[in-house]
Amino acid sequence: MIRFGIFVFWLLHFLPLPLLAPIGKGLGVLLYWLGRDRRRVARINLRLCFPETPDVQREKMVRAHFRAFGQSLLDRGILWWSSEQRLRRLVSIEGLEHWRAVQGKPVIWLAPHFVGLDMGGVRLTADHPLVSMYSRQKIRAVDELLLHARTRFNPCIMVSRQEGLKPVIKAMKQGLPFYYLPDMDFGARDAEFVPFFGVPAATVTALPRLAKLTGAAVVPVVTRQLPGGKGYETRFYPAWDNYPSADSYADTLRMNQFIEERVREMPEQYFWLHKRFKTRPPGEEKIYGA
Repeated sequence: MIRFGIFVFWLLHFLPLPLLAPIGKGLGVLLYWLGRDRRRVARINLRLCFPETPDVQREKMVRAHFRAFGQSLLDRGILWWSSEQRLRRLVSIEGLEHWRAVQGKPVIWLAPHFVGLDMGGVRLTADHPLVSMYSRQKIRAVDELLLHARTRFNPCIMVSRQEGLKPVIKAMKQGLPFYYLPDMDFGARDAEFVPFFGVPAATVTALPRLAKLTGAAVVPVVTRQLPGGKGYETRFYPAWDNYPSADSYADTLRMNQFIEERVREMPEQYFWLHKRFKTRPPGEEKIYGA
């Protein structure tokens, strides 16, 4: 079944994006109706983060997110098999001057979990090798495809989360940018409960620690899925001044606040299907149930 699904992805990747995009959005609608558990997670997340928004409007955001997510799924076929030239046409890069301003020193590309995350990451590898971390997939064929996409244009280094940060630090010292995905709930270990949209969220404090250890500049990079099958836009933001400070909590809060600002710009594209608030402070009830 998995191999048949991969074959379908391979067939669809030949379609031009203006045709592939509505098919992907249709897949998202199907996933909305079939994915009861993930639909519930998205609703809870949006209720917590946008409590002032009417229920009807939040439900529209949930549906819009599933459509954007479905499109991003099918677009992965482009990452896996399309030419470098096609990828360059479909993903534009803005704000490169912000990275160039800090070249010559270690750099962390801070990349929050929006649906275009992989499109932007792979597009950047066409220009420059990088180091990043990933979670091993349970299905071997899928794991191999993801690693293939992320390393096929340049000799990039992919570090599994089980390996820790040592290989990342080594690669950064060799001049590779670190494409860092900061906003997942991996439990209380190496994390602090820092507000995200006003809700305490277990947030890994690796960003300020790594910036301090390596002397790296933090340059946020966010990828937006454009409407109408027009592709994606990967945008660099100015490097953060006075970062890190002596306050790890304040530094981690700054990161969350930056992500919040970008989420408010395109709320349907943030990865709401993840249980961002799964880990709770001692004494608090579970948000998503057992």
